[in-house]
Amino acid sequence: QVQLQESGPGLVKPSQTLSLSCTVSGVSITTKYNYWSWIRQLPGKGLQWIGYIAYSGSTYLSPFLMSRATISRDTSKNQFTLHLSSVTPADTAIYYCAVGGPESVGIERRDEYDSWGQGTQVIVSS
Repeated sequence: QVQLQESGPGLVKPSQTLSLSCTVSGVSITTKYNYWSWIRQLPGKGLQWIGYIAYSGSTYLSPFLMSRATISRDTSKNQFTLHLSSVTPADTAIYYCAVGGPESVGIERRDEYDSWGQGTQVIVSS
């Protein structure tokens, strides 16, 4: 059974860098052909796909965040991490990590993914 758990600060000041980690159990993040995504839900809005890191280590970020976001991984910890720089209050959201196959890339619907983390609330405020 695959389980994902997000971790990181719940409160971040504007202009800082937000770092969120997703720790995975039940499967290696290098297992073919899994794509490990970050997705967020802004207050009162739908899901917004941020980007992925693939089993191979390749990454792709959504164009709207590409200039501020990176995704890295630590295979020894079976963990991948989202870094979002220069945050503003508009980045306040619940952040989720999720896993799916190639067909899940860019998708903003829960049922396209095999497993999700429970989500972590991030508030950007001074």
